Order: sequence, then structure tokens, then C-alpha cells
Amino acid sequence: MAIAKAERLMNLALCLLGTRRPLSKRELRESIEAYLEAGSDDSFNRMFERDKDDLRELGLVIETVENLEGEVGYLARRDSNRLPPITLDAEEAAALGLAAKVWQQARLAGAASGALQKLRAAGLPEDVDPYGSHGALEPHIPVHEAAFEPLMLACRDRRPVVFDYRKANAAQPGTRHVEPWALECWRGHWYLAGWDRDRAAERVFRLSRITGKVRARAGRYTAEVPDVVTVRETVAGWAGEITDRSALIRLRSGAGYPLRAKAVSVRELGGGWDELEIPYGHGLDAWLVEFGPDVVVVEPAELRADVIDRLRSVAKG
Repeated sequence: MAIAKAERLMNLALCLLGTRRPLSKRELRESIEAYLEAGSDDSFNRMFERDKDDLRELGLVIETVENLEGEVGYLARRDSNRLPPITLDAEEAAALGLAAKVWQQARLAGAASGALQKLRAAGLPEDVDPYGSHGALEPHIPVHEAAFEPLMLACRDRRPVVFDYRKANAAQPGTRHVEPWALECWRGHWYLAGWDRDRAAERVFRLSRITGKVRARAGRYTAEVPDVVTVRETVAGWAGEITDRSALIRLRSGAGYPLRAKAVSVRELGGGWDELEIPYGHGLDAWLVEFGPDVVVVEPAELRADVIDRLRSVAKG
């Protein structure tokens, strides 16, 4: 079956590339044996639409043209489907190879491998090994959240989504209607930046707090999508990477080494405690809670109150 489909796709591609004028479905059916053997018009139409989508997924640019009589035809212009010679040096090829090795999920790994094969076909020299010069590097971006793939596809296709989201200080999840913009990875966690329709504002969601399935919704975006830089800055700010002030905390001696690595200054207090000045940005309260009784917030008062609220929520279960 796989061989038959590959042959059918090849024949369709050759027909579309070899014609100087658009070919109708009827003409394509008469030219390809596998289509002639289709049992009915409905079977042929389903087969043809699947094949056309598969060829487009493989990178073939297929145009849909309507003639003067209103009949729809298809063709693949050679100039639209021809890449210029690929001239990559060893470092550029190595960068592409490392990028292809980043993703470990089967869906993305297949796409990355296919992209390298297309570059080979377009002229990437066979003696250039995209992996060789950096073979000791094993880049890996962990993705354990089930929400990653549907959100990635929704960002790509510009589709609104609905999902249940549990805030860090909430006992129960709430439903969010979101126009997804981009996914970003910070500190080993994935975040979604997008437009929250219910709150009519830009929001960032941590994927590990999404519960249940991500459901796609029909319709267009209602808010303008910002440029990539703005989205990344938003994610960084909500993830605590952008700070504009400092906080003063007390940390038990011999504990909280990640906090010590971020500290601007450290002062011994005695009695088994140190005083640290650390950058204060969004999400710091959630991070401090993870250290439990080893951390006491001195100032500012709002950060202290946020940490206490989170601890109370944890205590209530």
C-alpha cells in the first residue's frame, strides 16, 4: 500500500510539474492509472484531495486556477518549485544539524529530518556533515506537557483555543479562551504567550498548569499579534527573567543554592541565617515558596504577602 501511494503521489507531481496549463480533476483522473481505478467519484475526490495535501506538506507549491468557464484546474510551476543552489559553509551546516537534533518528539523529529533531506536535494554538498563538527553536543529541549503539540499547531495555524488552567494560588482550574501567539522555554519550563479573550488582555500561561485537553476553536483572532521580540519579552517578564527592583530575604545557611547564585549581595546574620538581596520580577513569589521554611521574605511587603498567600493555598490543599 505504501509503495502504491508513493507511486501515485509521484505521478501526480509529475503531471502538475509537466503541464503548461492548469489541469482539471477530470484530466488528472484520466492521466493517472490509480485514479482511473477509483470505484466512484467520491472515492476519487477523497483520494485526490489527500494526495494534493500530502504533496503540499512535502513542499510542492500547487496553484489552484479557475478558467473562463469557471472550471478549477491545478498546476505546479517549475519556477515556484525550484530552489537556488544551496551554498552553506561547514559552520552553517553544523548549525542546521544541531537544530534538527534539538527536538526529540517523533512529529518534530520527522519534520527536521525531512528538512535536511530537502537541503541535500537542493545542493547541500554530500561531504558536509551537519553533525560531524559538533558531534559531542547533544542539544535537547524537554517537552513533557501534553498541551505542547496542540498549542504549537494552534500558534502556527492562528487558531483560538480553549483549555482549563490552574493558577499557582488557586485550588481549582478555570477555563481560558486564548488566542495563542508563541511558545517559549524559560528555566526548563514552557510558557504560552497569547491574548486572553475573557480578560481582554495579554497573558502568559505555564504549560504544566494546563489541565485536560486543549480544544481548538473556529474563527479568527480578535487581537493583533505582536512581533516576536515583544512576545519574548513578555514571556521573559512573566517568567521572572526581567527584573527592575530587588527583594531582601533571609535564607537558612547551607540551603537555597539557586537563590544564592542569583543574589546581588549576601550577608551573614548568624544563628544559621544569611540575608540576601535578589532581583525581584514576576514569579519570584512562586519560586520562593518552593524553598519552604528555609526562606523568609523581609521586603518588599507585597512580595511577603504574596508568598504567605501561596503558602496558605498549599496548606488548604
